[in-house]
Amino acid sequence: MNLRSGRLNKKMTTGAAEYTSSLDSDRYLFDSDVKCNFAHVLMLKNENIIDEDIADKILEALTKLREEGFESLDFNRSVEDIHMAVENYVTDMVGSNVAGFMHTAKSRNDQVATDIRLTLREKIIEVQLGILKFIEKLVQKAEEHKDIVTVGYTHLQHAQPITIAHSFMAYAQSLKRDYERLSDTYKRVNQNPLGSAAMTTTSFPINRELTTKLLGFNTYLENSMDGVSARDFISETVFDLSTLTTTLSKICEELVLWSTYEFDVIEMSDEFSSTSSIMPQKKNPDVAEVARAKSAVINGELVTIMTILKAIPYTYNRDLQEITPHLWNSVEIAYETLKIVSEMTLSISVNKNRCLELAGANFATVTDLADVMVRERKIPFRTAHKIVGRIVNLSIEMDLDIGDIDSRFVDGIVNDLGFDKLELPTDLIQKSLDPIENVKMRQVPGGPSPEMVQLACNNMKNFLKEEFDKKE
Repeated sequence: MNLRSGRLNKKMTTGAAEYTSSLDSDRYLFDSDVKCNFAHVLMLKNENIIDEDIADKILEALTKLREEGFESLDFNRSVEDIHMAVENYVTDMVGSNVAGFMHTAKSRNDQVATDIRLTLREKIIEVQLGILKFIEKLVQKAEEHKDIVTVGYTHLQHAQPITIAHSFMAYAQSLKRDYERLSDTYKRVNQNPLGSAAMTTTSFPINRELTTKLLGFNTYLENSMDGVSARDFISETVFDLSTLTTTLSKICEELVLWSTYEFDVIEMSDEFSSTSSIMPQKKNPDVAEVARAKSAVINGELVTIMTILKAIPYTYNRDLQEITPHLWNSVEIAYETLKIVSEMTLSISVNKNRCLELAGANFATVTDLADVMVRERKIPFRTAHKIVGRIVNLSIEMDLDIGDIDSRFVDGIVNDLGFDKLELPTDLIQKSLDPIENVKMRQVPGGPSPEMVQLACNNMKNFLKEEFDKKE
């Protein structure tokens, strides 16, 4: 049945109907569309806008549809969207003389805007729960690796000793911000456009406060033109998802590097690896590599959405229909990437011996030797920096090990540079150069020492408890 045949004498061609149909992506909106119609009809009944008997028959049909599910709808391509399919179902159940009242004081414009927001709320919470669970496991893994010292990198060059736990908590902190961004966006998603109608609300005395309450929104949108056309909450959500998958991509990149023979810091689990079709010795980090690539897809979806939005005038334009497939694709990719990267990261094994070897190599501990000079002899840090830089250069030229640096060697260089001898005890010098001691001395909050990592873990546990409680 063509529910809107009054104005048009001819039906759309099959090609035009298929071209403009949104049913492929509308499957996401099914539950929300039924809820939206149910709340609207209940409000119409409550406000005596339609007869109680008519309202009850429509509500009964919608209840039956919810129980039967999406597959019970007619998928004929002449049905251009989920809203028409639902209305057709109700019409078949109760007849057009009854079902026709369901659309009183409501447009497809405010209905689709409401459906998208209802569905997206659930998707955001689903992603957020995935983030919280990943963070929870990262904290556990950090607590298990607090004493495993390795080297940290800047510019992918050896920088200073850290712990593996400190790296895990860096991931956790990034994910926490991704979670918080989604929480902030949720506030703008959780606003009710229903009642905006086509663009100017309606002359019927509808109760927007009631539908807002029934649908669980925090408030309703206060401008009907904005209500039907606003999609910035979609671009904001996809930006958040793009940022989330960027975090995940960075984790993957690090794990790929760490798993190489040259780094040999971790081993990827077999379940997330593959081998070569020709080289039998290979163990390739395929899952991590695919996850890096998939994160780029969401970046592209964001650009597509923003490009569609920038060219649309107020209020509703059919272009807006083309945004939602990019939204749902972004949500699916983000959630699946989060899930697989979480499982992969938590399954890695750490090569403790290699970690300690790297931490003590390539003069990664000498920053603390400069700090010792400043603390013990009250010289400017820039002077200490110059002295230690010369110590490293000369040690490399002489092929010396870091264990060969003693008080005499240091003072020889200090003297050559024209400074007074420091006469630092050799045991103090060697302690500052020991990677394990180096890490232990980092007692500043946010640092890599076991105590500070545990403090960060405890703080994160408190955060997780609060957020899990909110989601219950």
